[in-house]
Amino acid sequence: MPMDRSQYPADWPAIREAVLERAGDRCECDGECGRLHLSRCGRRAGDPLERSGRFVVLTTAHLWRGPCAEHHAAGVKCGELEHLKAMCQACHLAYDLPHHVAKSRHTRRARRASGDLFDGH
Repeated sequence: MPMDRSQYPADWPAIREAVLERAGDRCECDGECGRLHLSRCGRRAGDPLERSGRFVVLTTAHLWRGPCAEHHAAGVKCGELEHLKAMCQACHLAYDLPHHVAKSRHTRRARRASGDLFDGH
């Protein structure tokens, strides 16, 4: 699913570049993802992944979950570097898994509810 650019600050490309530069093109996850690495993951951008043969892609993970509006209400700016980490796609997906599960559950409930309204079921 593509990112919703309206949820990001206008200078997001520069912010993302600063995160990747700080990371030295390596995953910064220190176990936040819950996967089985006890220290920094350290996968390098472009290296082949062990199982799939695909390549490591570094993404920018928000350590503060929720929409930017919630960040701002709590006094946190979405683009603050201390709230962002470069993560390989495996660590980022594992880190965000609870959020994705909750969002999927909400979507399914909403679809069932609209079916009740419009289909008479």
